[in-house]
Amino acid sequence: MRLRLVAAATAILLPAAASAQSMPAETFFQKAQALQRKGMMAMFSSDVKKLMKEAKSAGETARAQRLAALKASKKPRYCPPPGAQRIGSDEFMQRLGALSRADRLRIDMTEAMIRIMESKFPCR
Repeated sequence: MRLRLVAAATAILLPAAASAQSMPAETFFQKAQALQRKGMMAMFSSDVKKLMKEAKSAGETARAQRLAALKASKKPRYCPPPGAQRIGSDEFMQRLGALSRADRLRIDMTEAMIRIMESKFPCR
């Protein structure tokens, strides 16, 4: 009986855990480019909020990983200077586009965000 409850709980919780994963970087890039091509009409797309939420979540996760590395006395993958400004959307898209398509197909947005931050704020 207990085993059935665990199996049922696992079946319910696994889809929720899978949905918490970050979006593939290439998917994000393609959707963002499509929105850019729409210009002002992009404001009416439901993808705008999804992509903004995804970018924010990836940034927060990347930051949390950096802070965890520092707390564990490990070298973080990127080192923003104190008071560093956020990356604007144009620069973000330029840096995301600079990653190879092959890489964007293999990595999620969290890893893409870390790579973008590594290129902008390398640790010295």
